[in-house]
Amino acid sequence: MISIVIPALNEAHGVGAAVANICSVMTSANLVPFEIIVVDDGSTDETGIVAIAAGARVVRHPHNLGYGRSLKKGIESAIYETIVISDADGTYPATAIPEIVSLYNEGFDMVVGQRHGPHYRESILKMPLRAILRFLVEWTAGRRIPDINSGLRVFSRNAVMKYFPHLCDTFSFTTSLTLAYMMTNRFVTYYRIDYFERSGRSKVRLFRDSLRTLQYVIEAILYYNPLKIFLLFSLMCLAIATPMMLASLYFSVVTGVMLAVGIAMVAVIMLGIGMLAVLLKQIMDKG
Repeated sequence: MISIVIPALNEAHGVGAAVANICSVMTSANLVPFEIIVVDDGSTDETGIVAIAAGARVVRHPHNLGYGRSLKKGIESAIYETIVISDADGTYPATAIPEIVSLYNEGFDMVVGQRHGPHYRESILKMPLRAILRFLVEWTAGRRIPDINSGLRVFSRNAVMKYFPHLCDTFSFTTSLTLAYMMTNRFVTYYRIDYFERSGRSKVRLFRDSLRTLQYVIEAILYYNPLKIFLLFSLMCLAIATPMMLASLYFSVVTGVMLAVGIAMVAVIMLGIGMLAVLLKQIMDKG
């Protein structure tokens, strides 16, 4: 009993094939009963009509609200407890769904499709941005995370809905979900999948959506483990102050010594703020 949720915005060219492929795979794997929910996020084309014709149940937004909000709406509308999310553009293989569901049934709280292939890292601009986000999330979670924002994953409906107030309504939904699960000690594992070239035009705006993702990652860190972000800033200050102090002492630059001391004091202050943030969080949790 599985609900597959697919957010879609102007995906009339690809959503029909995506729904049909998932139906075929689910039936062949005997993963029945199942339902496919396509959330038409204010499309101006025939996305909803095509999805219905292919066998999906369509939930429609009168206007565009965002990828994350569409997933939340689809999850809320689902009738089954096990939720699989995927995309309508053909980038994720439907054939991987039985495998990630099988792993999920072994006791994991969430199983994520770990993307690989030439189309996953096709943009030179995306690679450094992904590296920065991955570093922040891995630093906070204290574990390696192969793919922080894959859109193919399986989890429990009741479990994920508890996190909705802290999950992003835009493309950062999956990133914030990954961090939320790991920071609350849930069992998350990855399954390697092929990632294909999308059909149609991408809806992601690289600079804007990257900044939003960074914003939600930092907000999530502050909510779940605030000491981590302040400790990171403190260590960065110390990494600047230490060589500056040594160089200033070697060359007898008094101004450099004073500046290094000032930066080191900032590091101590940042660490103190982090400890106060942890104390405040503990008080709020008890309340």
